[in-house]
Amino acid sequence: MSFRFLPDEPVAPVRMPTGQSVLIPRDGNSCLEVLEGIARVYCPCEETEGMTLAFLQSGDQLRTERLCSEGVCVEALTPLIFRNDTKASEGEGFDAVNEWTLQLLRIRHLGSAELRLQALFALLVNRLGRRCGDWCQLPFRLTHERIGELIGSTRVTSTRLISRLRSEELLSVPTGEHILKVAPTLIESASFAV
Repeated sequence: MSFRFLPDEPVAPVRMPTGQSVLIPRDGNSCLEVLEGIARVYCPCEETEGMTLAFLQSGDQLRTERLCSEGVCVEALTPLIFRNDTKASEGEGFDAVNEWTLQLLRIRHLGSAELRLQALFALLVNRLGRRCGDWCQLPFRLTHERIGELIGSTRVTSTRLISRLRSEELLSVPTGEHILKVAPTLIESASFAV
């Protein structure tokens, strides 16, 4: 797993191209705020092998005092701009990272890999996607290995399930674009409320 380090002093804004990761150290004095784009937050610990904790979008905050001792990594799934000199919002009662972690944990406890994959796509589309004509679009792609990690299966299983969805025309991966198209019927029929 490769990532770069932020400077010791807060810098704003930080711009990252798609695919780049940065280590956010534990710090009780600041907060990261996403200004533009979508990011994946994951654990840098060797034991957890890059376990996804959350996805963040514009306006979401990552409170640095709540991180594990090694911090967390932030990966740009789309071109990303964030600040790391923001003060945490107080009294709102909503923590984007905690909410995502809870939702991802709930998905991993569904009965079958098919249900977990469907619930994952429903969660991602409802929180980060948008409806575009006959399809729902996610503005980023995830590898089959990452999808396997998110639904608690192997890469082989996620590849098999994704291939089935593609053959049933419930999922489309346009060539040359960094988007993922999901059929609304797949999202609407998910047995998991997000």
